[in-house]
Order: sequence, then C-alpha cells, then structure tokens
Amino acid sequence: MSDEIKELKKQLLSTKKNGYDQLSDRERDAMSVYCAGYMTFLNVGKTERLCAAESIRLAEEKGYRPYVRGMELCAGDKLYVCNRGKAVMLAHIGKKSLAEGVQIAAAHIDSPRLDLKPNPLYEDGELAYFKTHYYGGLRKYQWVTIPLELRGVVALKNGGNVMVNIGAEEGDPRLVITDLLPHLGMEQSKKPLGEAISGETLNLLLGSRPIGDEDDTGRVKLAVMQLLHEKYHITEDDFVSAELEAVPAIKSCDIGLDRSMIGAYGHDDRVCGYAALKALLDLEQTPTKTAVCVLADKEEIGSDGVTGMQSAAFDTFMEDLCDAQDVPLRVCLEKSFCLSADVTAAYDPDYAEVFEKRNAAYLNYGIGLCKYTGARGKSGASDADAETVAYIRRLFDDAGVIWQIAELGKVDAGGGGTVAMYMANRNITTLDAGVPVLSMHAPFETVAKLDCYETYKGMKAVYQSER
Repeated sequence: MSDEIKELKKQLLSTKKNGYDQLSDRERDAMSVYCAGYMTFLNVGKTERLCAAESIRLAEEKGYRPYVRGMELCAGDKLYVCNRGKAVMLAHIGKKSLAEGVQIAAAHIDSPRLDLKPNPLYEDGELAYFKTHYYGGLRKYQWVTIPLELRGVVALKNGGNVMVNIGAEEGDPRLVITDLLPHLGMEQSKKPLGEAISGETLNLLLGSRPIGDEDDTGRVKLAVMQLLHEKYHITEDDFVSAELEAVPAIKSCDIGLDRSMIGAYGHDDRVCGYAALKALLDLEQTPTKTAVCVLADKEEIGSDGVTGMQSAAFDTFMEDLCDAQDVPLRVCLEKSFCLSADVTAAYDPDYAEVFEKRNAAYLNYGIGLCKYTGARGKSGASDADAETVAYIRRLFDDAGVIWQIAELGKVDAGGGGTVAMYMANRNITTLDAGVPVLSMHAPFETVAKLDCYETYKGMKAVYQSER
C-alpha cells in the first residue's frame, strides 16, 4: 500500500482503537483508584434507598448541603435535595445565570430485583416462605439457587421506620429460591426459557424449624415471625407498609486474570449514577454553567411514580433554583443540555446473532454514545439531532475522553429505554451515553474498568462545558 493511500485512509476512514492503546500510565493509576471507590459504592448501595443515602453522605463530605426553598444562591454554592429517600438531585451553582441553561447528567439508581408482596409470609410443607413480585425486566431463571439478602424499610403505623438488613453482614444467614433437580425436571426443561420459572414460584425460603406443640399449625411461619419480631419489633401486619427487596448477596469483585473488569449486582445503572455523582463532587472549581446531577428512581419500570424521572420533582427542584435568580424555568431548560447516563449492551461473541457488529459497543472502547435507544422503529427514543452528537464528539475529544457510538442490538432484536425522552420532553437538548455491560439485568453483571473511568471523565467534561 502506497504512503498516499495510507494517508488517505487515515484522513477519511474511521478506525476504532482499544482504550488501552490510548491510556497513559498516569490515567491507568487514576482508573484503578476510581474503580476501587465505585466498587465500595456498589457494596454499600444495594437498593435505591441505600444508594441515595450513600450519595448524600459522599456529597456532604464535599461540602454539599440540603437546599431550603427560598434560600439565596451564589456562584459556588453546593446543594442537594433528596426525594423521599429514593432519589437525589444535586447542583453546583455556576458563574453564569441559569438563564444561560445548566449542564445535567441524569442516571437512575434502581435496579431489577424481587420485592416482597404486601402479604408475603406463608408456610407450606412445613417450610416458611416470602412471596415476591419481581421488579423490572429480569430473566426469572437467573434468580433461583443463588444467595439472596433482604434489604429495605418497614414503615410503622406510629410513624417510625425500621431498617431491615438480613444477609448482608459476615455470618448472616442468606435466603434462596429453590429449583427442580434435573432428575425431575424433564417437563420443565421442555418449556421455553422465559416460562420454565414462573413469577409465582420466585418464593424466598426462610426457615424449616418449628416451635410449639406438634399438633399446632403454622409452626414454622410462627417461628420465623418470632425471629423477625425479636430483631425488628414488627408483626405480620407491618408487611403491608413495607418496602423490602431481595437482592443478590454478592459483593463486587475483579473479573478476569488481568483484573480488567468488575463483576457485581446493580451496574445498571449505578455504574453511570456513580460516575455522574463522582464527577460533580470532584469539580475543583466553580463551573461556568450550573452543573446538575440527577439520580432518579423507577427507571426500570418506566420512570413513573413520584420518585421517577417523569414526576414533577425535577421540575420543582429546577424551578426553585431558577426562582432564586428570577429566571423563568422554561428559559433555563431550553438552553440546557442533558447527558442521559444509562448503560448499553456490550458486544458478546457468545451471542453474536443479536448484535450488529459495526454498530455495537465493545468493552474497553470507552463510554458508549447512543443517538437513540427505544425499540425497533426507535419507539420510546428521544433521537438526538446531529448537532447534539457533534457537540459531544467535540467536547469529549477536547477533554481526552475515549468514546464509541453504538446501538443496543440489531434493529428487530428488541431494544430498551432510558430517561432521555423524559428530559427531551422538557425541551432539554439530550443525548444518551453510558457504560457497555455484559449480562445486563442479570443478578451478576460485568463491566470494563476502562469504560467506567472514561464515563466519569465524560461526565466531568459535560459539567465543565461552557456551551
């Protein structure tokens, strides 16, 4: 090949580079430190409530304080609002007026899980169980025969709250959902994968030891309830006003002999949530424009509900900030930019048939930009315009962020959604971006450390942008 042709190819054709061919030694060290912090965050934040609490703790360490409606705002102020203990919004007030817009990173901190039903406790075959109702798009067969812990809150009639933690600490008992042995599973094995385990069989095994006389009924259920009452002072009626979630009793860990990946429960979407939060907290100077981080709840079930991205909570927060500067909310939003930070599917060679390789996200190729998500004919997508993608290309390149652009699988293979369309519906210029994930929505997902770190760098670049 002639030098002229080589130069022409270099100028005109796109070439993808593995991120490790671009990282400096200094950045590799910074990546290791960042990912260690992220893994700690994952271990602490197994539920959206725990994530919100840990986010607030980290923010307060960096000088953030609760926002009180009506307070005066000055450049450099660091504020947060917690929405009902399950979502958090933070702002670092910038030098420019909110009339010039704000720079937003929006992620969600809920993950697929098993919620207890309102009347969960029962006994059958002298075994005690909790009945569950799965939350989000999970594959039910993946949740049997793995150790589970129970986390959440019981709200009492007297106004008090009881925090429940069963299975998270060293030496704690774990819970489990049983499955058929292969010797008796012939009929089950004939069923389609999505039907082999039904939702009503996702029941948590609690105990087997009875109390009382042998003629008594419900002895194992009573024994379990007695243990719960001794530890938490609750009765069976209190389950009606409880939010208890069964999540994998698994800690984050390095994956691969080279330790280049992280395995954990809840990467979707705490990997982007942590990046958005940490990038905001690490801003060393007052940003030109106000930087806003949104950690929302309920994305896995459509972003509905009072703590979801479709609620008025975000609008109220922004309107309060705008009122403090006598700026109409609509004026602020139309000049704002939002990076909708959610994970994308990483190319998996074992399931290559559902990916379109030219437009797939790959591990170690950096933060994945998604012009649109949705399903099939882009249904449920905000579909960012060309100018928005060009802005992020320029911003990331100038900041040295390693990035790629991708779709979530083949056109007719399925699809997924993010909070992007709910931000775009508010007249905010919005683009999707996030970390590629293997085994997304499984109890144990895998991401590349390089992609985690580059997503953090991308969020920081957004916050510091003077667009």
